[in-house]
Amino acid sequence: MSSPSMPSTPTSSSSVSSGTPPPGTPPNLHQNSIDPDAQWLVQKYGGTSVGKFAARIAENIVPEYLDQHKLAIVCSARSGSTKALGTTNLLLRAASEALRRGQPSAPFSVPGSPSGTPSHSGFLRNSSPPLAPLANGNGQGEHPAFSATVDIIRSEHLAAARAVVKNKAILADLETDIERDCDGLRGFLYATQVIDEISPRSKDSIIGFGEKLACKIVAAALQDRGIDAEYVSLENVVPEHDDPDASIDGALSQAFYDAVSDAFAERVRRCGARVPVVTGFFSPVPGSLLRQVGRGYTDLAAALLAAGLGASELQIWKEVDGIFTADPRKVATARVIPVISPEEAAELTYYGSEVVHPFTMEQVIRRRIPIRIKNVENPAGSGTVIHPDPDVDEPLTPVEAAEPHSPEALEQELRRRKVPTAVTIKEHIVVLNVQSNRKSVSHGFLAGIFGTLDRFGVVVDLISTSEVYVSMAIEDVLDRKRLSRIVRELEKIGTVSVHHHMAILSLVGKQMRHLVGIAGRMFSTLAQGNINIEMISQGANEINISCVIDERDAIKALNLIHQSCLQIKPEVPHGRAVGPWLF
Repeated sequence: MSSPSMPSTPTSSSSVSSGTPPPGTPPNLHQNSIDPDAQWLVQKYGGTSVGKFAARIAENIVPEYLDQHKLAIVCSARSGSTKALGTTNLLLRAASEALRRGQPSAPFSVPGSPSGTPSHSGFLRNSSPPLAPLANGNGQGEHPAFSATVDIIRSEHLAAARAVVKNKAILADLETDIERDCDGLRGFLYATQVIDEISPRSKDSIIGFGEKLACKIVAAALQDRGIDAEYVSLENVVPEHDDPDASIDGALSQAFYDAVSDAFAERVRRCGARVPVVTGFFSPVPGSLLRQVGRGYTDLAAALLAAGLGASELQIWKEVDGIFTADPRKVATARVIPVISPEEAAELTYYGSEVVHPFTMEQVIRRRIPIRIKNVENPAGSGTVIHPDPDVDEPLTPVEAAEPHSPEALEQELRRRKVPTAVTIKEHIVVLNVQSNRKSVSHGFLAGIFGTLDRFGVVVDLISTSEVYVSMAIEDVLDRKRLSRIVRELEKIGTVSVHHHMAILSLVGKQMRHLVGIAGRMFSTLAQGNINIEMISQGANEINISCVIDERDAIKALNLIHQSCLQIKPEVPHGRAVGPWLF
């Protein structure tokens, strides 16, 4: 039996959904530029930014771009006061609770409700009534656990709406939308509980409520401040697409994503001069959005929209100033990198730095659109640009970065800069060493190892091989029982040893392929610091040198390599750092 399809959200008469300013809205709303030569600019805001800084986004950031650009905004689901209270986590919890029987929850009051009033009894009079509560052994009705979770989502978003929207008419419409969406979610979860199944597509739809609610709040916050914003849902925008180029495992082809990109752009252009506030959730996706893309689908939606619009830039707004030369929480002298190549950004993502997923990055870079990482708490900062031009992909000094499009400055910096770009550490690593029992030829030995890893779905972060010996570094996410099974299988091939509590140290820089002696400097620095190296690996692209060390030496090694190989020294008494940049 298949799960029910998510019912379409009722057509709302509210200004947030329709884009029509409600009574009391200031006249002469600020709109996107009508200059025919103005280019599109896509801004993506993460869950924490939407959750904590919606007012700042509406007041200080968006207005700065409207007169020069055609602006489109993409939002993630709101974060919560804790990670567990993040909207997406709550939605996943509600979906899980809908499939658990015999766990009703007692009614409880939600902040903002009248004292002693059960929040899940407060349905709107103009909305469809929920299905009947479950009956307990005494025949009395009790509400299931997911109903309380929906109440938390409802109360969190109502509180957020009241905090950022002051216009009473706009707020009233927004509250109506939030109530209606939460009632729709609750009704859908009741239906899934009846049939006791949630299909992958239904789970996608449940998750999609987070982006809908977040975008409605941001659109209302913009309208509240005199900006003509329109809420845009990408639900049911994805075109039907027969994908003959899909891979054997069902992965979608680039042709599918190109078609989606064009559909997104067509929908956004229909907003005219209004500022579209677009849901990062999009559906339906063959094979499920969560399965095909994962929880990073909002970044991908923004990238596809930017590609479809031919945007001048994709901005990803976070709570950091950009990409750093090292983790600033672990290295006090870490510096923001003004410009970085896509290859370097991908390597940093693979080895521990949260940048942008390489597939998401590819969607805009292939259209030669730069990606800029900016800080919502420091809008004036230039951030970090992931630049598609292979001739403009190395870090600039702050002075030169002030004019990032100056060919003379770029050429001068490219000639001058002769150090790696960044160093990163990935902790919680397990090393598996396998030595051949010589019962098979070398290719059979390697085939046996990789076949075993494939059967257990193990992803290898780093590998070093010889004809009879293989060392592999994998993320320590396997439970001990599963790891023991993998080791038993590998022992059929050879002798196996396992080393826990390790870390991968990676030195990244596109220019490193031309730097003679950089590997020697890296390993000499570790030796002088009395740090033992378990294994060494370098990728074929020659922009990354990695090694595995003991996890307890990770921060020490990170600081030593940052100072030695990137030549960023601790600050001198005059307050200026000695190194490739002067601060």
